[in-house]
Amino acid sequence: MKVLVTGSAGHLGEALARTLKGMDYEVVGLDKRASPFTTHVGSITDPTFVQGCLDGVGTVFHTATLHKPHVATHSHQDFIDTNITGTLNLLQEALAAGVQRFIFTSTTSVFGDALVPPPGAPAAWITEDVTPVSKNIYGVTKAAAENLCQLFYRNYGLPCLVLRTSRFFPEDDDNKGVRDAFADDNVKANEYLFRRVDIEDAVSAHLVAAARAQSIGFGTYIISATTPFSPDDTAELRVNATGVVERLVPEYKAAYQRRGWRMFPNIDRVYVNERARTELGWQPRHDFKAVINRLEAGEELKSPLAKQIGSKDYHADTFSEGPYPVE
Repeated sequence: MKVLVTGSAGHLGEALARTLKGMDYEVVGLDKRASPFTTHVGSITDPTFVQGCLDGVGTVFHTATLHKPHVATHSHQDFIDTNITGTLNLLQEALAAGVQRFIFTSTTSVFGDALVPPPGAPAAWITEDVTPVSKNIYGVTKAAAENLCQLFYRNYGLPCLVLRTSRFFPEDDDNKGVRDAFADDNVKANEYLFRRVDIEDAVSAHLVAAARAQSIGFGTYIISATTPFSPDDTAELRVNATGVVERLVPEYKAAYQRRGWRMFPNIDRVYVNERARTELGWQPRHDFKAVINRLEAGEELKSPLAKQIGSKDYHADTFSEGPYPVE
């Protein structure tokens, strides 16, 4: 089968292209930057270019985007051009080319301010039923692109599934306070409890979404590691996350002590992947307990695929404070 992967020079795009090529798919890789997994260099904002990439394609995996690291360095119009117009170009040309399924990589950032509960409130329990409250142009444009996918299914019958992925990037945290207080691997291990997904699991989610797209038609799914928490834990998570984790995953404490690591004192949100596991049949392998087991076995925090992909440059420039400027 022939598939198109947009953003093939990026983290997820390369991971998908690598995996699909290993499964003997014919992969068309589209990106603005040349890379070992990019076959067509150009922009999704150019409908003629997009049209030329779709001949014989059965599945589109649309990962290309301007995202959070670009909010402070790119204009609102740049975001609209890439995230909205680019997605519209892909949907229109995919429909015209007879593409059978369209898998759109969105983000948990679409939830925006809904992720941050007011002082004294329990941690936010984030499912697909939570209403997004966009806080920046990134969230606005990704939400609009999601709506375009729904429109193209409803009005034209193009099966489209939207995957709202949580963090999988390997770069340092963008929050200076977090960077100063915690070792980077410590931060990422903590995040598997509530807001991170390994790139291997992100890839597997896209593959099962493609397999289920035609039978589902349209759906939106949170893609994040399976949390050990329940709604009953949300009040305590805001004031004593360490106590909750010690109760639910007691083996973590010794593993952390050996490394001089610490748990976050409080957690303000929890991403819930139940719908993706139930409706898509997704079986993520990398949760917090799996991370602890891997560390105790002397293995690295990163999965083999994450190590293969490595780190990507968001910008041509480097910045003195963090991996990218924060608006």
